[in-house]
Amino acid sequence: MINNNFKFLVFAMILVLLSGLVSAQSAVNLGTAGDFVILSKTGISTTGVTIITGDIGVSPIDSTGITGFGLSADSSNTFSISSLVTGKIYAADYTSPTPAKMTTAISDMETAYTDATGRTETNIVTELGAGDISGKTITPGLYKWGTGVLITSDVTLSGNANDVWIFQIAQDLTIGSGTKIILTGGAQAKNIFWVVGGGTGVEIGTTAHVEGNILAANMINLRTGATLNGRALAQTAVTLDANV
Repeated sequence: MINNNFKFLVFAMILVLLSGLVSAQSAVNLGTAGDFVILSKTGISTTGVTIITGDIGVSPIDSTGITGFGLSADSSNTFSISSLVTGKIYAADYTSPTPAKMTTAISDMETAYTDATGRTETNIVTELGAGDISGKTITPGLYKWGTGVLITSDVTLSGNANDVWIFQIAQDLTIGSGTKIILTGGAQAKNIFWVVGGGTGVEIGTTAHVEGNILAANMINLRTGATLNGRALAQTAVTLDANV
């Protein structure tokens, strides 16, 4: 027979495990915005030889807001293609059903941004590093700054494949040239959310590398040779310069 002490121990362990599941931060639902690797309301521009894997799109601006890609319209005129993009390119002025598709995607992007900026939890970490998180190793959770965030040396996000990071940044996110976001322990880019609310937006320096989904109220600017494994979802413009 199982004695009462053993039963109590098993019950206590179950409670601890359930508590951990309840308190864990859930990923932000991107809706149909998640179908895009770059999504912008006012334009996407590139110079140099940029390499993009995945779909990109703009709305409410039309296809004139997509520059530097050498667009070639599909015969259906519902999307375009480019030698720089392994995927499809969508704009608000393409043939139906694309306008509705883009309206929904932009709305989903805005909803995801609102969700991410509104997250609260008991264990929220505020003002980590007084806004300078250079060189830190960061475990999963919800982080919030009333300022901008600066990264000038490599940052490591350490966690497992199901862990979620949400970074609520009130002003700019600035990632210095050559700086890398490094994932360890099985952490996945799809579960990382950089939510940037103010200032001029996001500045990713020359040859820097970023992991995760960027949800920005303003511009996302990738300098020469910078790379992103994730998504750039901007409520203004995205500018590229020989990026991957």
